[in-house]
Amino acid sequence: MIYYNLKDHQEKIDFKNATIKGQGNEKGLFFPERIPQFEEEFIHNLHRYTHEEIAYRCMKDFVGDEIPSEILQEIVAETVNFDIPLVKINNQIAVLELFHGPTLAFKDIGARFMSRCLSYFLKDQKKKVTVLVATSGDTGGAVAHGFYKLPGINVVILYPKNRVSPVQEKQLTALGENISALEVDGSFDDCQNMVKLAFADAEINAKLLLTSANSINVARWLPQQIYYLIAYQQWIQQQNENPVISVPSGNFGNICAGLLAHFRGMPADHFIAACNDNHVIPDYLETQKFQPHTAVPTLSNAMDVGNPSNFVRIMELFGNQFDALKNTVSAYSVNDQETMNTITRIYQKYNYLLDPHTAVAFASLEKYLEENPGKKGFILGTAHPVKFPDAVEKAIHTSIEIPGSLNGLMKKEKKTVEINSDFEELKRFLLHKI
Repeated sequence: MIYYNLKDHQEKIDFKNATIKGQGNEKGLFFPERIPQFEEEFIHNLHRYTHEEIAYRCMKDFVGDEIPSEILQEIVAETVNFDIPLVKINNQIAVLELFHGPTLAFKDIGARFMSRCLSYFLKDQKKKVTVLVATSGDTGGAVAHGFYKLPGINVVILYPKNRVSPVQEKQLTALGENISALEVDGSFDDCQNMVKLAFADAEINAKLLLTSANSINVARWLPQQIYYLIAYQQWIQQQNENPVISVPSGNFGNICAGLLAHFRGMPADHFIAACNDNHVIPDYLETQKFQPHTAVPTLSNAMDVGNPSNFVRIMELFGNQFDALKNTVSAYSVNDQETMNTITRIYQKYNYLLDPHTAVAFASLEKYLEENPGKKGFILGTAHPVKFPDAVEKAIHTSIEIPGSLNGLMKKEKKTVEINSDFEELKRFLLHKI
């Protein structure tokens, strides 16, 4: 498979180099030159396939022969080696629980796939690779865990000070070894901008072999298709009609992967981009004007993004046709009060606990179903509620039990370097500390 740069269509690259390079010239994102279609037989008989087989069929065309089949099968087996259940809440709504992996967040799937691909590609490489990543919450922990102690790879994670939860912070700061955490006095957008500037800096690139592990990297973005197919496999055993799919949306890599799976032949009735008070895309679908803004802090902090990087990929999928996009995707903005009310209400009514991000998607799906009676759908449950104890415990007026796997982590020492939201500080760190 060949990938082209969305900002410079002349720049073309294979899967290996797209994974290692992360992004293209002028900070452009890579996009597959063709959209491989699923065979009708595969979709029709999805119930007969294991999760590993689904993952392999999903990724094989994008990887091509750059990773041998037997190695790719091992990689996808390690990528999906935990439960991904579709839990029915009522007759209209189910939740796909993507938080049973090692860091209790949906990003475990993309991070595990990417880390193993990168490790394979670098096995004969003399020069160490530096994975440089900005996180608004869950990416950092998933990347830190996925790359921890992998030979030939250093990881540098930027995260906004006081804007991630205590569990999220420990997951990305407590490991040490080849993982460096930079605590930035600024927003996620500041962190993301600093990372993009680093990729474009000639002096840094002369010294370091940089790649990214955000969803701007194709090896992080593309495997997210896998769990949409796993969800659909379970959905058709519960329901007769195609699902409306509601996705917590910040940087828009997650919903972009779902839309890609849909373009390849996975049935879906409609997609919902569920946003918090950072409502650039809901505004765009109303006005047709794309106006990025400074990120607003909310309870669903991993979605606090004022300029979603992956939206250009979504527009590319739709051939930059606004009407086609609007026919397939709706977007809603849910504020913190609505988020809290949703957590409280669903817990009281169904004894089911939502984290703030999943609550935003739940509330958004409810709004859509109210406007479109008779439809049914599922939500992507992107994080375990325990990662956001302050908000969740306040909403349900009781404490939540911490899984045993987190007890040891929370006792570990936080290891960070504090920096301002000044690119020159990041540059000094990369040139002199790595």
